Amino acid sequence: MSLCLTTVACGGGEQNTTTPPAKNVSQTSTNTKLSDGEYQIQQATYDDATGEYSLFLLNNNPPTFATENLQMARLTDDEIKQGKKTYLKVDKGQPILYLTEDFKIEYVHNVTENKTNPQTGQQETVVVRQENSFWAPFAGSVAGSLAGQAIGSMLFRPQYYVPPVYQPGGGLTGFGGYGGSYGQAVERYQTRYNTAPAAVRNRTAFRNTGTIRRSYPGNSTIRNTPRSTTGNNRPSGSGFGGSTLRPSGRATSPRRNSGSSFGSGRSSAPRRSTGFGSRRR
Repeated sequence: MSLCLTTVACGGGEQNTTTPPAKNVSQTSTNTKLSDGEYQIQQATYDDATGEYSLFLLNNNPPTFATENLQMARLTDDEIKQGKKTYLKVDKGQPILYLTEDFKIEYVHNVTENKTNPQTGQQETVVVRQENSFWAPFAGSVAGSLAGQAIGSMLFRPQYYVPPVYQPGGGLTGFGGYGGSYGQAVERYQTRYNTAPAAVRNRTAFRNTGTIRRSYPGNSTIRNTPRSTTGNNRPSGSGFGGSTLRPSGRATSPRRNSGSSFGSGRSSAPRRSTGFGSRRR
Protein backbone atom coordinates (compact mmCIF):
# COMPACT_ATOMS: atom_id res chain seq x y z
CA MET A 1 0.00 0.00 0.00
CA SER A 2 1.44 3.38 -0.88
CA LEU A 3 1.03 6.99 0.01
CA CYS A 4 2.60 9.98 -1.65
CA LEU A 5 2.50 13.37 0.04
CA THR A 6 4.80 16.27 0.82
CA THR A 7 7.43 15.72 3.49
CA VAL A 8 8.32 18.61 5.78
CA ALA A 9 11.85 18.90 7.14
CA CYS A 10 11.98 19.41 10.88
CA GLY A 11 14.74 21.04 12.85
CA GLY A 12 15.49 21.95 16.43
CA GLY A 13 12.41 22.06 18.61
CA GLU A 14 10.09 23.36 15.90
CA GLN A 15 7.02 21.68 14.55
CA ASN A 16 6.40 22.31 10.88
CA THR A 17 2.85 22.10 9.62
CA THR A 18 1.59 21.39 6.15
CA THR A 19 -1.88 20.98 4.74
CA PRO A 20 -1.91 18.07 2.28
CA PRO A 21 -4.34 17.79 -0.62
CA ALA A 22 -7.82 16.74 0.52
CA LYS A 23 -7.80 13.49 -1.41
CA ASN A 24 -8.20 9.87 -0.49
CA VAL A 25 -4.89 8.09 -0.24
CA SER A 26 -4.14 5.67 -3.05
CA GLN A 27 -4.56 2.05 -2.07
CA THR A 28 -2.38 0.73 -4.89
CA SER A 29 0.72 -1.17 -3.85
CA THR A 30 3.90 -0.10 -5.64
CA ASN A 31 6.34 -2.39 -3.88
CA THR A 32 9.47 -2.96 -5.91
CA LYS A 33 10.52 -6.54 -6.54
CA LEU A 34 14.19 -7.37 -6.20
CA SER A 35 16.11 -10.24 -7.69
CA ASP A 36 17.57 -12.81 -5.31
CA GLY A 37 20.86 -11.60 -3.87
CA GLU A 38 22.36 -9.30 -1.24
CA TYR A 39 21.93 -5.52 -1.09
CA GLN A 40 23.78 -3.05 1.12
CA ILE A 41 21.52 -0.85 3.22
CA GLN A 42 21.92 2.89 3.54
CA GLN A 43 18.86 3.56 5.68
CA ALA A 44 15.68 1.86 6.84
CA THR A 45 12.32 3.35 7.84
CA TYR A 46 9.30 1.78 9.55
CA ASP A 47 5.88 3.45 9.32
CA ASP A 48 3.39 2.34 11.96
CA ALA A 49 0.46 3.53 9.85
CA THR A 50 0.87 0.43 7.71
CA GLY A 51 3.64 -1.70 9.17
CA GLU A 52 5.62 -1.04 6.01
CA TYR A 53 9.41 -0.91 5.81
CA SER A 54 11.15 1.36 3.32
CA LEU A 55 14.74 0.30 2.69
CA PHE A 56 17.23 2.53 0.92
CA LEU A 57 19.79 0.52 -1.00
CA LEU A 58 23.34 1.54 -1.86
CA ASN A 59 24.40 1.52 -5.50
CA ASN A 60 21.19 -0.06 -6.70
CA ASN A 61 18.54 0.82 -9.24
CA PRO A 62 15.85 1.23 -8.06
CA PRO A 63 17.36 2.72 -4.89
CA THR A 64 14.41 1.90 -2.62
CA PHE A 65 12.53 -1.23 -1.64
CA ALA A 66 9.27 -1.23 0.31
CA THR A 67 7.57 -4.20 1.90
CA GLU A 68 5.40 -5.23 4.85
CA ASN A 69 6.68 -8.81 4.59
CA LEU A 70 10.13 -8.41 6.13
CA GLN A 71 11.97 -10.89 8.31
CA MET A 72 14.94 -9.75 10.39
CA ALA A 73 17.94 -11.36 12.04
CA ARG A 74 20.98 -10.12 13.89
CA LEU A 75 24.42 -10.54 12.35
CA THR A 76 26.64 -12.92 14.31
CA ASP A 77 29.70 -11.64 16.12
CA ASP A 78 31.93 -13.48 13.64
CA GLU A 79 30.20 -11.81 10.70
CA ILE A 80 30.65 -8.41 12.31
CA LYS A 81 34.35 -9.11 12.98
CA GLN A 82 34.71 -9.96 9.31
CA GLY A 83 33.41 -6.49 8.49
CA LYS A 84 29.87 -7.42 7.54
CA LYS A 85 27.45 -4.50 7.65
CA THR A 86 23.66 -4.38 7.73
CA TYR A 87 22.32 -5.76 4.48
CA LEU A 88 19.18 -7.06 2.80
CA LYS A 89 19.12 -10.60 1.47
CA VAL A 90 16.43 -11.75 -0.95
CA ASP A 91 16.13 -15.53 -1.01
CA LYS A 92 13.50 -17.06 -3.30
CA GLY A 93 11.65 -13.78 -3.21
CA GLN A 94 11.64 -13.50 0.60
CA PRO A 95 13.38 -10.35 1.90
CA ILE A 96 15.45 -10.75 5.07
CA LEU A 97 17.16 -7.83 6.79
CA TYR A 98 20.38 -8.76 8.61
CA LEU A 99 21.31 -6.07 11.14
CA THR A 100 24.21 -5.17 13.37
CA GLU A 101 23.11 -4.91 16.98
CA ASP A 102 23.39 -1.11 17.00
CA PHE A 103 21.55 -0.48 13.72
CA LYS A 104 18.68 1.97 14.18
CA ILE A 105 15.60 2.01 11.98
CA GLU A 106 13.82 5.34 11.58
CA TYR A 107 10.40 4.97 13.20
CA VAL A 108 7.47 7.08 11.98
CA HIS A 109 4.59 7.20 14.46
CA ASN A 110 1.18 8.38 13.24
CA VAL A 111 -1.14 10.09 15.72
CA THR A 112 -4.71 9.71 14.50
CA GLU A 113 -8.23 10.83 15.30
CA ASN A 114 -11.68 9.82 14.13
CA LYS A 115 -13.33 12.85 12.58
CA THR A 116 -16.56 13.54 10.74
CA ASN A 117 -16.07 14.57 7.14
CA PRO A 118 -18.03 17.84 6.75
CA GLN A 119 -18.78 17.02 3.12
CA THR A 120 -20.17 13.52 3.63
CA GLY A 121 -21.06 13.39 7.32
CA GLN A 122 -19.19 10.10 7.60
CA GLN A 123 -16.60 9.15 10.20
CA GLU A 124 -13.08 8.93 8.84
CA THR A 125 -9.72 8.16 10.38
CA VAL A 126 -7.35 11.10 9.97
CA VAL A 127 -3.64 11.43 10.70
CA VAL A 128 -3.21 14.65 12.65
CA ARG A 129 0.48 14.38 13.49
CA GLN A 130 3.57 12.34 12.67
CA GLU A 131 6.36 11.86 15.19
CA ASN A 132 9.84 10.69 14.21
CA SER A 133 11.90 8.43 16.42
CA PHE A 134 14.11 5.36 15.98
CA TRP A 135 13.87 1.63 16.64
CA ALA A 136 16.89 -0.58 17.45
CA PRO A 137 15.55 -4.18 17.37
CA PHE A 138 18.82 -5.80 18.43
CA ALA A 139 20.32 -3.23 20.77
CA GLY A 140 23.25 -4.54 22.81
CA SER A 141 21.35 -4.47 26.08
CA VAL A 142 18.59 -6.58 24.58
CA ALA A 143 20.94 -9.17 23.16
CA GLY A 144 22.92 -9.22 26.39
CA SER A 145 19.87 -9.79 28.55
CA LEU A 146 18.92 -12.75 26.39
CA ALA A 147 22.33 -14.38 26.43
CA GLY A 148 22.25 -17.92 27.73
CA GLN A 149 18.53 -18.23 27.14
CA ALA A 150 16.92 -20.33 24.45
CA ILE A 151 15.59 -17.22 22.75
CA GLY A 152 19.13 -15.85 22.44
CA SER A 153 19.97 -18.06 19.48
CA MET A 154 16.73 -17.02 17.79
CA LEU A 155 18.12 -13.54 17.27
CA PHE A 156 20.48 -14.92 14.66
CA ARG A 157 17.88 -16.62 12.49
CA PRO A 158 15.26 -14.84 10.40
CA GLN A 159 11.98 -14.10 12.16
CA TYR A 160 9.21 -11.54 12.10
CA TYR A 161 9.41 -8.78 14.69
CA VAL A 162 6.92 -6.20 15.93
CA PRO A 163 8.22 -2.98 17.53
CA PRO A 164 7.53 -2.38 21.22
CA VAL A 165 4.90 0.16 22.28
CA TYR A 166 5.78 3.63 21.00
CA GLN A 167 7.03 6.04 23.66
CA PRO A 168 7.08 9.78 22.81
CA GLY A 169 10.39 11.53 23.26
CA GLY A 170 12.65 8.50 23.18
CA GLY A 171 13.83 5.70 20.97
CA LEU A 172 12.58 2.12 20.97
CA THR A 173 14.86 -0.82 21.72
CA GLY A 174 14.14 -4.52 21.50
CA PHE A 175 10.84 -5.85 20.22
CA GLY A 176 7.27 -6.21 21.35
CA GLY A 177 6.71 -9.55 19.67
CA TYR A 178 8.52 -12.09 17.50
CA GLY A 179 7.73 -15.32 15.70
CA GLY A 180 8.16 -17.55 12.69
CA SER A 181 5.15 -15.81 11.15
CA TYR A 182 3.85 -12.26 11.39
CA GLY A 183 0.70 -13.57 13.06
CA GLN A 184 2.74 -15.27 15.76
CA ALA A 185 4.68 -12.05 16.41
CA VAL A 186 1.39 -10.16 16.74
CA GLU A 187 0.02 -12.75 19.17
CA ARG A 188 3.07 -12.43 21.41
CA TYR A 189 2.72 -8.65 21.31
CA GLN A 190 -0.95 -8.87 22.30
CA THR A 191 -0.12 -11.22 25.16
CA ARG A 192 2.51 -8.82 26.44
CA TYR A 193 0.65 -5.53 26.06
CA ASN A 194 -2.99 -6.65 25.98
CA THR A 195 -3.55 -4.71 22.77
CA ALA A 196 -2.76 -5.08 19.08
CA PRO A 197 0.32 -3.45 17.51
CA ALA A 198 -0.20 0.02 16.06
CA ALA A 199 0.00 -1.17 12.45
CA VAL A 200 -2.67 -3.82 13.06
CA ARG A 201 -4.99 -1.31 14.72
CA ASN A 202 -4.43 1.07 11.83
CA ARG A 203 -5.34 -1.52 9.22
CA THR A 204 -8.46 -2.41 11.20
CA ALA A 205 -9.45 1.25 11.37
CA PHE A 206 -9.11 1.49 7.61
CA ARG A 207 -11.38 -1.50 7.06
CA ASN A 208 -13.95 -0.10 9.47
CA THR A 209 -14.08 3.43 8.09
CA GLY A 210 -13.55 2.48 4.46
CA THR A 211 -11.73 5.76 3.88
CA ILE A 212 -8.22 6.95 4.61
CA ARG A 213 -7.30 10.61 4.65
CA ARG A 214 -4.31 12.64 5.58
CA SER A 215 -6.70 15.57 5.91
CA TYR A 216 -10.14 16.70 4.83
CA PRO A 217 -11.37 20.11 3.65
CA GLY A 218 -11.19 22.96 6.09
CA ASN A 219 -9.70 21.36 9.16
CA SER A 220 -6.94 18.83 9.67
CA THR A 221 -3.26 19.29 9.05
CA ILE A 222 -0.28 17.05 9.67
CA ARG A 223 2.40 18.29 12.01
CA ASN A 224 5.71 16.54 11.57
CA THR A 225 7.41 16.39 14.96
CA PRO A 226 11.20 15.95 14.95
CA ARG A 227 12.67 13.08 16.90
CA SER A 228 15.21 13.63 19.62
CA THR A 229 18.77 13.65 18.23
CA THR A 230 20.62 13.76 21.53
CA GLY A 231 23.24 11.17 22.30
CA ASN A 232 22.91 8.09 20.12
CA ASN A 233 19.22 8.50 19.44
CA ARG A 234 19.74 8.63 15.70
CA PRO A 235 18.89 6.23 12.91
CA SER A 236 21.83 4.48 11.32
CA GLY A 237 22.96 5.12 7.77
CA SER A 238 24.29 8.01 5.75
CA GLY A 239 20.96 9.72 5.13
CA PHE A 240 19.06 11.18 2.23
CA GLY A 241 19.46 14.92 1.98
CA GLY A 242 17.87 15.12 -1.44
CA SER A 243 14.80 12.98 -0.85
CA THR A 244 11.35 14.46 -1.35
CA LEU A 245 7.87 13.03 -1.15
CA ARG A 246 5.29 13.70 -3.77
CA PRO A 247 1.64 14.59 -3.21
CA SER A 248 -0.89 12.22 -4.70
CA GLY A 249 -1.50 14.69 -7.52
CA ARG A 250 2.03 13.92 -8.78
CA ALA A 251 3.20 17.53 -8.48
CA THR A 252 6.47 17.88 -6.60
CA SER A 253 7.04 20.36 -3.83
CA PRO A 254 10.53 21.28 -2.62
CA ARG A 255 11.31 21.02 1.06
CA ARG A 256 13.75 22.98 3.13
CA ASN A 257 17.00 21.06 3.12
CA SER A 258 19.57 21.86 5.75
CA GLY A 259 21.61 18.71 5.75
CA SER A 260 22.37 15.48 3.97
CA SER A 261 21.76 13.00 6.73
CA PHE A 262 19.43 11.87 9.44
CA GLY A 263 20.86 12.88 12.78
CA SER A 264 21.30 16.50 11.78
CA GLY A 265 17.96 17.44 13.27
CA ARG A 266 16.18 17.26 9.92
CA SER A 267 14.29 14.31 8.61
CA SER A 268 12.92 13.23 5.28
CA ALA A 269 12.04 9.72 4.17
CA PRO A 270 9.47 8.24 1.83
CA ARG A 271 6.22 7.42 3.55
CA ARG A 272 3.77 4.79 2.40
CA SER A 273 0.42 4.24 3.96
CA THR A 274 -2.88 2.46 3.64
CA GLY A 275 -4.64 2.85 6.96
CA PHE A 276 -4.55 4.67 10.21
CA GLY A 277 -5.37 3.87 13.81
CA SER A 278 -8.45 4.95 15.66
CA ARG A 279 -7.00 6.13 18.90
CA ARG A 280 -4.86 9.04 19.86
CA ARG A 281 -1.92 8.98 22.18
